[in-house]
Amino acid sequence: MVYSPDMTKRQRRPKARPAQGGHLLALRKAASLTQTELADAIGVPQTTIATWEWSDSPPRSDVLPALAKVLEVKVDELLAPTGKKSLAHRPGPVGEVQKAFEEVRKLPRNQQKKILETVFALVDRYKGERRVS
Repeated sequence: MVYSPDMTKRQRRPKARPAQGGHLLALRKAASLTQTELADAIGVPQTTIATWEWSDSPPRSDVLPALAKVLEVKVDELLAPTGKKSLAHRPGPVGEVQKAFEEVRKLPRNQQKKILETVFALVDRYKGERRVS
């Protein structure tokens, strides 16, 4: 093999993130996961997650079910970067907190407001910050 100066050039990322990669990035952030946490949860290297987030191709079919489970979406939602359902059903927190707020959502608006005031007061107390409305 003959050496060429082109061999040392690193591939550059595209200036704009492809739709599929951006969709996966948005789902991961909505789940409040780092690339490393997501990679550990589905058993792939962190670099694989980074590659998927800069790719216009979906992840491998053998990891889609595990990926969907960790991100709390359906497999078809993983594959639909322009679909209307992608993040529409995930407006807020995930896990137990999300379940609690779904119950709060069923209450009358004045009760919801009182609960939110209490929650924000507790959050401010634990964060040591003031919430600006």
